[in-house]
Amino acid sequence: MSFRDLRNFTEMMRALGYPRLISMENFRTPNFSLVAEILKWLVKRYEPQSDVPTDVDTEADRIFFIKAVAQFMATKAHIKLNTKRLYQADGYAVKEMLKITSVLYSAMKTKQMALGDKVEQDNSKFKFDLGSRISDLKAARQLASEVTSKGASLYDLLGKEVDLREMRSAAIARPLEIIETEKALRAAIKEVLKSVDKTKDMLNNVVSDEATLDGKIEKKKQELERNRKRLQTLQSVRPAFMDEYEKIEEDLQKHYETYVEKFRNLSFLESQLNEYHRLEQERFEEAENTLRLMQSKLREEERELMKSSLKDEDSDIDVPEDEGSDSDMEELRPAKPHLTRNGLMTGMQTGDSHIIHVMINSHLHKVKPLFNHGRGYAPPHPNPFSDEHSDFCCGFTFCVGNIFSRALDWTLIVVVIIHCCSQTEDSEIDVDEDDEEDDEGEEEESKDLEDESLEDPISRGPRPSRGGMRPPLLEESDNDF
Repeated sequence: MSFRDLRNFTEMMRALGYPRLISMENFRTPNFSLVAEILKWLVKRYEPQSDVPTDVDTEADRIFFIKAVAQFMATKAHIKLNTKRLYQADGYAVKEMLKITSVLYSAMKTKQMALGDKVEQDNSKFKFDLGSRISDLKAARQLASEVTSKGASLYDLLGKEVDLREMRSAAIARPLEIIETEKALRAAIKEVLKSVDKTKDMLNNVVSDEATLDGKIEKKKQELERNRKRLQTLQSVRPAFMDEYEKIEEDLQKHYETYVEKFRNLSFLESQLNEYHRLEQERFEEAENTLRLMQSKLREEERELMKSSLKDEDSDIDVPEDEGSDSDMEELRPAKPHLTRNGLMTGMQTGDSHIIHVMINSHLHKVKPLFNHGRGYAPPHPNPFSDEHSDFCCGFTFCVGNIFSRALDWTLIVVVIIHCCSQTEDSEIDVDEDDEEDDEGEEEESKDLEDESLEDPISRGPRPSRGGMRPPLLEESDNDF
C-alpha cells in the first residue's frame, strides 16, 4: 500500500459522496467491517437494484459476500478483483477498491465536463500553447512525486513523535555544560578543517595530474603525426622487388592452371584405365568360364566314348570258342574303319587345312608326351580307370581347350579327337589280340601282325611284339604335317 493510493481513494470517495469520513489510519490494521460497508455502497452506487448479501457475521458469510461482489463487478463492470486481497481488509484491499472508485469517478467527471457552461469556461481560461508549458508540466510532475515522498517520510516521523517528545523534554530539562560543549565544537571544527585541507591537497594534485596528462597527450599526438607521415612515405614508395614478385605471381598462376589441367587429364585417364582393366578382367573371366564349360563337356564326351569302346571290346571278347576258331573269328570280324591322314585332310577346306597345319605343330607337342606316356611310347595295356589314362584325358582336354579358346575351326578339334580315338582303339584291340594270341603261339601272332600291317599301313603304325615298345604315332604325324 502506498500513501498516494490511500489519498486518492479517500478523495475519490469524498467526491463520490460517501457519507462517512474515511481516514488514512483506518486501513493500517485489518478492518473488514469498513471494507464490507464501502463495497456495499459502491455496488449500490453502480447498480441501485443489485441484490448482494449483506450478512458478514460469520466466516462463511464473509467469504460468500466477497465472492458475490467480485462476481457482480466482473459481470457488470468487467472489473477483475482479487478476492484474497479484499478479504485481508488492509491497504491491499484499498488497491482493489480503487479500481471500482476510479471507474465511478471518471464517469462523474465525464458527466460534469458535458455541461455547456463548463466547456465555455474551460475554453476561455485555458487557451494557451501547450508546447510552452511542457517544461512546467515536467516540473509539476517531479514536485508532485517529491511531495508524495516527503509526506510519507513526514508521516513516519510523526509516528515517532511520542518517543521523541520524551527525549526532547529530558534534553531540555538537563542543564547545559559549557565546557563540554566547547570541547565538542572545537573537535568538530578541527575535523572540518582537516577535511578542508585534504580536499585542497586533492585539488592541487588534480591540477598537477592535469598538467602531466596534457604533456603526455601532446607527446602522443606528436608521435601519432610522425607515424602518419612515415606511413604515407612507405605507401608512396614502391619496393624494388615488386615487379619481379608480380611477374613470378603471374607465372605461378599459369603453372597452377597447367597443373590443374594435367591433374584433371590424369584423373580422367586413370579412370579410363581402370574401366579398361575392369572390362578386360570381365572378358577374361567370361573366356575362362566358357573354356571351363567346354573342357567339362569334352571330358564327359570322352568318358562316354571310352565307356562305349570298353563295352564293344567286352562284347568282342565274350564270343564263345566253340563257334569257330580264332582265325575264323578274325576273318568274320568287320574291318575297323581307320581315317587316314590323307583322307581326312582331303575332306577339309583349303583355308582350314592351313590353320590345322599351324595349330597342330604349335599345340601337339603339349599332348604328345601324354599320348606317348612320357617316354615316347604308349603303354602296352592301358587301363581306362588308371592315373595314366586320366593324364591322357587331361592332356587331350587341355589341347582341345586351347584350340577352342583361340577361336579356331572345329575341324582341328575333330582331327585331334579322331587321332586320339584311333590310338586308344589300337591299344585296346592290341590288348585283346595279345590275350588271344597267348593261346595260339608265337607263329600265329607274327602272322596276324603282318596281315594287319598290310591291311592298314597308313592309319596304324607297326605293332610291337608282346612286352616290347611301340614307336610313337604322333611324331610321325608331326613329320607328315
